Amino acid sequence: MSFDLERPLRHPDAESGPLMTKRARWLVVLGFLLPGSAQLLAGHRKLGRAGIIATAVLVLGGLLALLGLALARVATLSFFTNGIVLFVLQWLLFGYAILWLVLGLDTLRLTQLVRVQRTWRAPVALLSVILTLVPVLGAAWAATTIDAGRNLLGDLFRGAPAVEPVDGRYNILLLGTDAGADREGLRADSISLVSVDAETGESIIVGLPRELKDAPFPEDSPLHPVYPEGYCDEVNNYEVVDGGGYYCFTTGNLNSLVTELEDSGSPSYTGMYEGAPASPGIEATKDAVSGATGLEVQFYVLVNMDSFSNLIDALGGVEMDVRERLPIGGDAEGNGIEGWIEPGKQRLDGFTAQWYARSRYGSEGGDYSRMERQRELQAAILAQMNPANVLLKFQDVAKVGGQLVETDIPDTMLGRFVDLAAKARAHDPVNVELVPPAVDPENPDYAAIHQMVADAIASASATDEGGE
Repeated sequence: MSFDLERPLRHPDAESGPLMTKRARWLVVLGFLLPGSAQLLAGHRKLGRAGIIATAVLVLGGLLALLGLALARVATLSFFTNGIVLFVLQWLLFGYAILWLVLGLDTLRLTQLVRVQRTWRAPVALLSVILTLVPVLGAAWAATTIDAGRNLLGDLFRGAPAVEPVDGRYNILLLGTDAGADREGLRADSISLVSVDAETGESIIVGLPRELKDAPFPEDSPLHPVYPEGYCDEVNNYEVVDGGGYYCFTTGNLNSLVTELEDSGSPSYTGMYEGAPASPGIEATKDAVSGATGLEVQFYVLVNMDSFSNLIDALGGVEMDVRERLPIGGDAEGNGIEGWIEPGKQRLDGFTAQWYARSRYGSEGGDYSRMERQRELQAAILAQMNPANVLLKFQDVAKVGGQLVETDIPDTMLGRFVDLAAKARAHDPVNVELVPPAVDPENPDYAAIHQMVADAIASASATDEGGE
């Protein structure tokens, strides 16, 4: 009985054109649906078993991954963002690609095209090639994408233990810089603190003006003894004055801390923040924002606005609602303007979007409008980085990532933060803008600012509890 069942495939009547044609079609389709089955039925059984086992392992692995995402999302995401796991997975997929290519070519051999009816030879051959290349190219693309992701993660994130939230929240400093050849030192153009509930993902975004003065340092900060009354209430070249006071090398604005600590040459800063994950200037900025807002800053993400152009082009542009006419280039007197960004909803390419965020003249709100536009652009880019869009253009995005972002977030927390990012999409963030008239950057009331931040957290939590 078994011999009769397998005979049309393994021992066909080679002189029957219709039978050989039907057999060829079945082998090609079966070989695609279950790689290795064509060999098991009509060819080398050992090769067929290898193909079926490999396919079963791949399917089982995919099902386990889906089950893990459903039952243990954070652990599964952490597993698949581990560099070693990604390296192994990358080469497994390359191995699958080679195996499927071998199986596909062998299946085409097993069809015995010369025995197939003449009118069916080309269609069978074409179908066999297509159904062979689809999984091979798919596996090769997935492997190269994983390689790009692994390299990006290795470039961006540091190896360090995970960090627990503070009072149930993760607090991340977001710095937007517009580094260029004509700019000395690193001075952030936009400064925001993102505070996310570690369980629900509800968040607040605190926008701090770069000109904020007298930022207080927490008592455990190495800068607290240097500036016990707040950062740089005097402006001068650094020197120790009678009574032990200190003058600043820079303007004393919040965004000048990197230059102050790293470029002033002051002996007062020697050895500060040694062994910290970020540079002394970034660590000092984290401390200043902690003191200013009352929230302990745990991590920072520095976004180079100058590289936004490449990222936006990689994503295919970004949708923005431009509310006022903005110049491209030019100065305060209107000289040297190269063009205009007109009001209205539109898709901006990288160059235009960069000037949307960079333009500092012509806005009614001046520099505060510029800060707001930069945060709007950052939010729009994040909104456009949906899984389908990023996956489709991932390798282009990955190439830009290393130029665009630097951070001190540990790689061990990637799974947790990816999960939190998904939860955060379900909530509208509460925005707190520390700008006039609510806050005077030249003479800020930090007790009042702390209360504004606390009220925002309470508001976000209340909205989450209300299910809105």
